[in-house]
Amino acid sequence: MFWSYKAVSILTFNNQLIAVILEPSLYTVKAVLILDNDGERLYAKYYDGTYPSVKEQKAFEKNIFSKTHRTDSEIALLEGLTVVYKSNIDLFFYVIGSSHENELMLMAVLNCLFDSLSQMLRKNVERRALLENMEGLFLAVDEIVDGGVILESDPQQVVHRVALRVSKGLSPPLPSSPQKVLFTQPSGP
Repeated sequence: MFWSYKAVSILTFNNQLIAVILEPSLYTVKAVLILDNDGERLYAKYYDGTYPSVKEQKAFEKNIFSKTHRTDSEIALLEGLTVVYKSNIDLFFYVIGSSHENELMLMAVLNCLFDSLSQMLRKNVERRALLENMEGLFLAVDEIVDGGVILESDPQQVVHRVALRVSKGLSPPLPSSPQKVLFTQPSGP
């Protein structure tokens, strides 16, 4: 026996309630955003065409930041979207889904992202540390969400996979100071 889940959206039209049955979908995440204390974009990945241009994305990000940066809640409904968010020191993390999306699933993605970054940055989740380790952020988000589909919600697994991908072929980070890097060849026969 197979069980299927169908989301029901209730709409009002001319003071009548109309139930619309939505087909189930794996595409739950519409965007992942990280903004700084001023509401400036540090990271943004949109998974659908809701905001197709950079101008529309920036306007949405400004709006979302102005509505959420002074509140202590974790969930907001904005422009017909469900927004879950978390702040830490000088960063604001956002995971966005459609208005009928399960907030707990979106919160699981947000917590996985934050906890993964916390482990990778050794609990130093702040703007400067994040900017110095953007490669790890890109890889972590790719391990958690792919095209809007949630792949992983366990931060331990994400950190492990990111470490494997880095060790298997990505180049090591460049030195942070402009000093010469000397390569020596091993001596011997």
